[in-house]
Amino acid sequence: MDAQSSEQLIMVRLDENPPRLGQEITDEIVLPPSNLYSDEPPLETDFHRNQIDLLIRLLQHWWRDRQNFYISGNLTVYYNTEQLKSRDFRGPDVFVVLDTEKKDRRSWAIWDEGGKYPNVVIELLSSSTARVDKGAKKTLYQDVWRLPEYFWFHPETLEFAGFHLVNGQYEAIAPMDNGRLPSEQLGLQLGIHERQLRWFTAAGELIPLPEESERERAEQAEQQLQQERQARERLENYLRSQGIDPDQLSNL
Repeated sequence: MDAQSSEQLIMVRLDENPPRLGQEITDEIVLPPSNLYSDEPPLETDFHRNQIDLLIRLLQHWWRDRQNFYISGNLTVYYNTEQLKSRDFRGPDVFVVLDTEKKDRRSWAIWDEGGKYPNVVIELLSSSTARVDKGAKKTLYQDVWRLPEYFWFHPETLEFAGFHLVNGQYEAIAPMDNGRLPSEQLGLQLGIHERQLRWFTAAGELIPLPEESERERAEQAEQQLQQERQARERLENYLRSQGIDPDQLSNL
C-alpha cells in the first residue's frame, strides 16, 4: 500500500458508509466486543522502542501515587466502530489520558472509556512515518480526536515540535528559552536530555527514573558519611594539638 493510500485510510469519516438504497435502517447500535487486543506493528528501531519505554516509565514513576491517569505506548486506540476490522488507524507511540482509571488494558476503546480520547499524544518520527505523522495523523488528531496537545520527536535526528488546539486548529507551542516545550495538560515540560526526550517538572527539573533516584540517594548518603568522617578527623586532630588523646576519650 502506498503512502497516499495509507493517509487516506487514516482519515475516516465517522458518518461514512451510508445505508444502500433499500437497505433497512435500524435504531439498534451493535457495539463490537470489549477488551479488544492491540494490533500495532513492530517498532522500527531500538531508539524508538527505548524512547517509548523511557517516557512511560518516567511518568508512571513520577505519578506513582496518582490513580486518575493512564499512559501507554504503541497501543491501538479504537475510536470508530464502523472501521474496527479494517484497522485503518494504528495507535499512537505514546499517549496520556487524564481523569480515568489507572489500570492495565489490552487496548483503548473509546466506547469502553466513556467516550474519552487521549489528552496528549507523542509520535516518534522515522523516515517511513514522518509524512503521515506530520500530515494525516495531525489532521486526524485535530479534526476527529480534538486532541488538546500533540508532540512529535525523531530519536535519531532529534527533530522536536509540539502543537496545542486553539479554537479548533493546531498552533505551534512556542519553545522556552531552554528549547523545552510546556504541556499545559500535564503541568510538565518536554525536552531533549542526552539525545532522549524526557519529562521535566514545571520548574524545569529533570524527572528521574527510579534507578536514577536511587543512585542520587546513594550518592547523597555517601557524601554525608564523607562529611561526618572529615568532621571527626578535624576534631581528633584538634584534640591531639591540645595534648589530648581522642582514643582515650572514646574508652571513657
